[in-house]
Amino acid sequence: MDGVTATGVRATARIVARADGRGGTALPVLAGEGPLAPRRTRGSGSQARVVLVGAMSGPLGGDRFAVEAEVGTGARLRVGSAAATIALPGQTKGESRYDVRLTVADGGELHWLPEQLISARGSDLYVTTRVELARGARFVLREEQVLGRAGEEPGRLTSRLTVRVAGRPVLDQELACGPGAPAGWDGAAVLGGHRAVGQLVVVRPEFVRDPVAARMLGEGAALMPLAGPAVLVSAVAADGLRLRRVLDEALAVLA
Repeated sequence: MDGVTATGVRATARIVARADGRGGTALPVLAGEGPLAPRRTRGSGSQARVVLVGAMSGPLGGDRFAVEAEVGTGARLRVGSAAATIALPGQTKGESRYDVRLTVADGGELHWLPEQLISARGSDLYVTTRVELARGARFVLREEQVLGRAGEEPGRLTSRLTVRVAGRPVLDQELACGPGAPAGWDGAAVLGGHRAVGQLVVVRPEFVRDPVAARMLGEGAALMPLAGPAVLVSAVAADGLRLRRVLDEALAVLA
């Protein structure tokens, strides 16, 4: 349940997509609490579309937000957000958390394409994204993080992403940036002075029989095949606009 406590706001949003039996996708569960408000928008063909609308600022210090999405066999779902998420300092000291749990069944498809996450000065946010895919699932995830607003130093931002296909891990990585992060996070081996970092994860069954070769995608971006039917694109850029352009180009290449 949602609520405001001495240690911040607690809120969860949940989305469940199912094939409707008529070639489309139904949303039997579309529920949000407090600042997390999922809204259905006009879909395309058999694909249902949902936008996450933030009803208030945050996450702030001490907040605990969670989003869960489940896609069943034969269902197709695209989830975005209405605006960027801005991690801010709050009256409550301490780390805030944003936990995302995504599950896609065999023959289901999920495109998880939120807007950028901005780490404002003084904030402390830990983001976890856990993805569980069946063997025949199709999946696209875009993750973009911008370190600080214009002319501002970033807060501390830690992000962990794990992806499992048919119960087997294909990706498990964590990146920490900002004050208090391990030394070297802004050095040449990690961000190289860039203020925006992002990635794409694309999972398609056909990648098993027709694998994608590793290659550079211009300056600051690389495509790498993962174990099984998955591909990872990692990118850094000077700002959020350029990062989005790089990732859009990478997705076009994979398409």
